[in-house]
Amino acid sequence: MAYLNEKLSEEKVFKDPVHRYIHVRDRLIWELIGTSEFQRLRRIRQLGTTYLTFHGAEHSRFNHSLGVYEIVRRIIDDVFRNRPEWDDDERLLCLCAALLHDLGHGPFSHSFEKVFHLDHEEFTQAIILGNTEVNRVLKKAGADFPKKVAEVIAKTYKNKLVVSLISSQIDADRMDYLQRDAYYTGVSYGHFDMERILRVMRPQEDQAVIKHSGMHAVEDYIMSRYQMYWQIYFHPVTRSAEVILTKILHRAKELHQKSYEFRQPPVHFYSIFKDEISLEEYLRLDESVVMFYFQAWQDEEDNILADLCRRFMNRNLFKYIEFNPNLQMKMWMELTTLFKKAGIDPDYYLVVDSSSDLPYDFYRPGEEEERLPIHLLMPNDEVRELSRQSEIVESISGKKRTDHKLYFPQDLIDQLSSKRKVKDQILQLLKSN
Repeated sequence: MAYLNEKLSEEKVFKDPVHRYIHVRDRLIWELIGTSEFQRLRRIRQLGTTYLTFHGAEHSRFNHSLGVYEIVRRIIDDVFRNRPEWDDDERLLCLCAALLHDLGHGPFSHSFEKVFHLDHEEFTQAIILGNTEVNRVLKKAGADFPKKVAEVIAKTYKNKLVVSLISSQIDADRMDYLQRDAYYTGVSYGHFDMERILRVMRPQEDQAVIKHSGMHAVEDYIMSRYQMYWQIYFHPVTRSAEVILTKILHRAKELHQKSYEFRQPPVHFYSIFKDEISLEEYLRLDESVVMFYFQAWQDEEDNILADLCRRFMNRNLFKYIEFNPNLQMKMWMELTTLFKKAGIDPDYYLVVDSSSDLPYDFYRPGEEEERLPIHLLMPNDEVRELSRQSEIVESISGKKRTDHKLYFPQDLIDQLSSKRKVKDQILQLLKSN
């Protein structure tokens, strides 16, 4: 297919704060960037509600997707090219999968998925294979080309090396979002020596491996990831905003099912409330649409929906305390009873939120979400799993850390002047934590 190798008459570049420049030479990549489905990613933030904690975190899935593409392009064009283990016929497939890997994300991504039981990877594949601009562009490279791109994203493509560049424990996706999210949140945790990692990355049959001399750069990368998850991605204030966002969506769905008459009917949500959303309807959803409804619903007659929307729009978030579900379930049950006595609905205003992360894991056959480990290429050409060589990585391998918080509206509790006894009991339980 001639189109596979067609180049632009002049290289296009995007100025980027993380990679300095993102280079586009292939006509197929340039046309994919111009599709409506890819441009939609400009209207979906990379970090969801994190902008309410770190005010600089306004960057989009569009930024990130270009960054992942650029890292993969550098790996292929600057490091893998002409190495016998790498098949250059896979180049454009790899670049397309990198560019499109997040195409199916919805507004506020993971919170949205959790409420409506959606999977952004399934929608990514549906966009690539469906009646879309993206599909029509990909087909220019061959009738089966969209299917191959979808298989890479689904991790079912026959060439596992191609899959590993986009989805593994040291992939272009993670290397971009750690650095990009650190830049936009203004923290230093996510910085690591990516230049060094790329220089020592080598293609093998099933995955990219790292030369032993680059082990310390990989250790730094893993620790950066660990810090970013606990300092940024799982920040308790961000989670408070996510709790409120989630409860708004739950409330709107519940009201719709009870035939409540909205002042601003959620027409964009009707099909998703019924669990029968089409691809066309899904693609109409972005964060500007969701925020329009949140803005309008501040004036709804339903007090819970209106209050939750005002909280989200004006950043009047829930307070929180540490919570141990193994030891404090009795306290939570007592609080639930007291909230009901106080006239505060515990289903919407007393929420346990949990976050957990496994910073690195070696291969455990048969387990859910098997993780392909990072391998080091030793001086004698032997391949060894990272934690067998690194004491730092060994110390955190397979160790899942979980954090629980109990969220509640301090202001509503403070306003319980007519129910002094209940108020005091609630405050006492919250302080006893």
